[in-house]
Amino acid sequence: MTRVVVTKGSRNVFRDMGFSEEKSAELILKSSLFQALQETIKDRSWKQVEAAARFGIHQAKVSKPLASRMPLIAGQDVEVTVREAPRGRQLGTVRARITRKLDKGRWQA
Repeated sequence: MTRVVVTKGSRNVFRDMGFSEEKSAELILKSSLFQALQETIKDRSWKQVEAAARFGIHQAKVSKPLASRMPLIAGQDVEVTVREAPRGRQLGTVRARITRKLDKGRWQA
């Protein structure tokens, strides 16, 4: 039987794949925006053609990462917070949280 070696990840898949801190931060932000947009398109039952028309792009681009202004067009607020890293940590981190509205008007992360 062959033993499988499992390495614990850093909670940053892009960094684990070998991207630099700067590039992985950019990719986290882009993928989070893309995920939020895909969920919005699904929640509103838009077809790709309809989403493309609303965003002012070709339908083929709906399935690719979308431009950063599109959450605004989709009626979503985008919030970015920049602050000092905690004392004792030289490098900062990038985190993204998508908040969705529940049926009863409450919000969840």
